[in-house]
Amino acid sequence: MAKFKVENHSLVPKHSKLGEKETKALLERYNITLSQLPKILKKDPSIKDLNVKSRDVIKIVRNSPTAGESIFYRCVVNG
Repeated sequence: MAKFKVENHSLVPKHSKLGEKETKALLERYNITLSQLPKILKKDPSIKDLNVKSRDVIKIVRNSPTAGESIFYRCVVNG
C-alpha cells in the first residue's frame, strides 16, 4: 500500500524553507524578531520533508479567491 503524502493534497498550501539571507531580509523588512512570528511545530506533516530545524522560517503560499495568493510565515519550534 502506498504511503499518503499530506504535502501533495490539494487543500495543503505550498510550504518552503527560507534561507538565511531571505530570513534576515524578512525580519528587517517588517522590523520583527523570530519570536514574533507565528509558530509551526517541527513535527508538522506539511514540513517533514523540508529538513527543518528549530528557528527556521517557513513560507506558506495559499491560494486565495480574492487576492490570488496569500503568503504567510511561520517559525519552526520543537514540541
